[in-house]
Amino acid sequence: QVQLVESGGGLVQAGGSLRLSCAASRSIYSVMGWYRQAPGKQRELVATLTTGGITNYADSVKGRFTISRDNAKATVYLQMSNLKPEDTAVYYCYLRSTYGYDYWGQGTQVTVSS
Repeated sequence: QVQLVESGGGLVQAGGSLRLSCAASRSIYSVMGWYRQAPGKQRELVATLTTGGITNYADSVKGRFTISRDNAKATVYLQMSNLKPEDTAVYYCYLRSTYGYDYWGQGTQVTVSS
């Protein structure tokens, strides 16, 4: 079992920045990353990072968001810049363990005002 603890969400004006953090209780992941879900929409991928350092970003966030990790702390970060109102959503931390199980955080709200 893996617990994911997210932090860093909040309210920001358009053009601003936020950094999300997600700490895993165990460092047994093959992939960590972030998904988001806006009201009335399906959950969608934002960014993921493999243990091999391969990143994957949604087209809508490329050039604005950066995913990174601190292996010693089993923590993944999402630096979000030039935020837009359409980035408003609940952001969920995601982890796929080396055993192939998927885990989700409880979500953190990001609200971007225009």
